[in-house]
Formats: sequence, C-alpha cells, structure tokens
Amino acid sequence: MDNSELIKNFYTAFQNKNWKQMQECYHEEVHFSDPVFPDLHGKKARAMWHMLTSASTDLTLTFSDIKTNSENGTCHWEAIYSFSKTGRKVHNKIDAHFTFKDGLILAHKDHFDLWKWSRMALGPTGTLLGWTPFIKGKIRLMAAKNLGTFISKNPIYS
Repeated sequence: MDNSELIKNFYTAFQNKNWKQMQECYHEEVHFSDPVFPDLHGKKARAMWHMLTSASTDLTLTFSDIKTNSENGTCHWEAIYSFSKTGRKVHNKIDAHFTFKDGLILAHKDHFDLWKWSRMALGPTGTLLGWTPFIKGKIRLMAAKNLGTFISKNPIYS
C-alpha cells in the first residue's frame, strides 16, 4: 500500500469511528502532536484516538488534498461535532503532516487554531480568553486528565 492509501485508510477508519483500524496505520514508535495533545508517543497516541472516537456521538469528518511521497505527507481534514463539556457545535479545520516509516505513520502533527476552536467549544469564555496561555493550558490539562482517566480504565494502553 502506498502512503496516499495509508492516509485514506486512516481517515476512512476515523469517519467510521474504527479506532482499531486507525491504530493499525500507526508505527509502533508513533509520535502525535496537536495544539491540545502536544506530545503523545506510542500507546498514548493510540489511546487518544480510541478515546475520541468512543466519546463522539455526532462526529462527521471529511478529508481532502492528500499529498505524499516516500517519506512525508499532508492532508486537510475537517471535523464537525458537539463538544462534550458544553454541547456546543465545533467545526474544526485541520492540516495534518505525516512522516512515514516501514509503510506506517511514524509522526503525525495536526495544526489548527486553538483560539478559534475555543470560541466554538467554550462560547463567550473562549472568545474572550481562549487566546490566553492560561486558557490554552487549562484546555491541555483537561485533555491530558481525560486521556489519563481513559488509559487507567483501558489497561491495554498502560
């Protein structure tokens, strides 16, 4: 399978909330980062996708503009869902960058505007304070805590 097909498989699995198939696209030593989860390795990166797909009740996802070569790739993807803590609708637009090794994703870095996300997810608080390091830190801390709780309940990730 070429790297473009690998990315298609990953996001098609994501559309279907098939976290196991998503995980099969990742190299054992995968490193994932985005503005909310800035540094996840291996099992923690896999656990994050399991947690996110399991918690989502109304996720719709599209992906486009896949470009790859033998070592790197990019993809644009968009997710629309209700943020669980507030029930507010989020339409997140993400640009993903990948590095490949042994026919799998070794590094996956998602880029999106965290302040824009916080305005949608948190409403007035996000609009007024979402740009601040304090609120960005609180968002990351909450996400890390949720992931830690998920991992403690799913020992396959320990």
